[in-house]
Amino acid sequence: MIKNHLKVGVVTFPIHASGITPLSNLLSILKTLSFNITLITGNSGYSFFRGDRQIYTYGVEHKEGKNVFDRILKYVFTQLKFCPILIKMSKTVDFFMFFQGGQDLVIPMLTAKLCGKKVVLLFEGSSVEVRKARRDPFFKPLRLLVIINCIFSNAIILYSERLIKEYGLERYRKKILVAARHFLDFNKFKVKKQLSQRDEIVGYIGRLCEERGALEFIKAVPKVLEKREKVTFLIGGDGHLRNSIEKHVNNKHLNHKIKILGWIPHDRLPIYLNELKLLVLPSYTEGLPNIMLEAMACGTPVLAASVGSIPDIISDDHTGFLLKENSPECIAENILRALKYPHLQRVAVKARDFVEINFTYATAVKQYKKILYYLMLRWGLCQKE
Repeated sequence: MIKNHLKVGVVTFPIHASGITPLSNLLSILKTLSFNITLITGNSGYSFFRGDRQIYTYGVEHKEGKNVFDRILKYVFTQLKFCPILIKMSKTVDFFMFFQGGQDLVIPMLTAKLCGKKVVLLFEGSSVEVRKARRDPFFKPLRLLVIINCIFSNAIILYSERLIKEYGLERYRKKILVAARHFLDFNKFKVKKQLSQRDEIVGYIGRLCEERGALEFIKAVPKVLEKREKVTFLIGGDGHLRNSIEKHVNNKHLNHKIKILGWIPHDRLPIYLNELKLLVLPSYTEGLPNIMLEAMACGTPVLAASVGSIPDIISDDHTGFLLKENSPECIAENILRALKYPHLQRVAVKARDFVEINFTYATAVKQYKKILYYLMLRWGLCQKE
């Protein structure tokens, strides 16, 4: 059985609270497939997982630099901190899976390879596209780091075939495998309040940053209110744009129309999702956003940008609504289109049915078991069952 053979190490860059759910989902899948899991993470990730007795967890702390030179030094120093842990781990694991932030962990990747270990690179999104959307000057050198890691990795796992072109990974097609590690707890994420009973509340839930289109969403609000005065808005999340968003809301005198909640604990998300008439995700880049699936499970229609794996899930006017682009004008126009759509309840039902069929725990485990068994056979780490 694969569980008796699978000895895996998972490596992430030190993560924020927003990264807990994706990492937790991956580890939950791996626990079903392996008795031996080792994790290197840091910051909120280490605090969360260090008490899990089924995982051997190592922590690496990272602090953001205050200026360009300081950022580079701390970034390199953090990567170097992984190396002695990886060397120690290599004695007890057969291969490493580089996950959140792992795309650009070149020094740890090369350390794992020098230890004679196979490496699987998991794309949860594109770090290059994120930096590009933020107009971060580091996105070009970051692209080089990602290329190096793609070259040295033994396999790459994506959520969708469409991401191969979107992330510029065509040259690595032969080593790419497709599987989603998303699954939902349908006892938790469910319809508690019917769509017809909800007020016209439009929400944005996610990190308040450039790549998620948070500012464009805020700028769309007055344009919606010009045509539909009764609509109110809810913003959940935190990030470096929060001050800019709060300032914009104050300057435009929108405090009575927009409620800014800050970070929402994951276990409270179903409460807020069941109050929304529509969730808006105007992202510039995505992998496969959990919040979209969670909203659909709660019977909340989603309006999202056509990026990442989103078009695999949302069919316009069928399981949700798609944005053609991210301008405030386009966002406002499509919020109004969705709210006025005569069959909005039917869209919510079809969306709920879709995620119930495709995003169960059993489905995610089955996909990963198939992929990991294939890789282990190819690498001679187990025999054919």
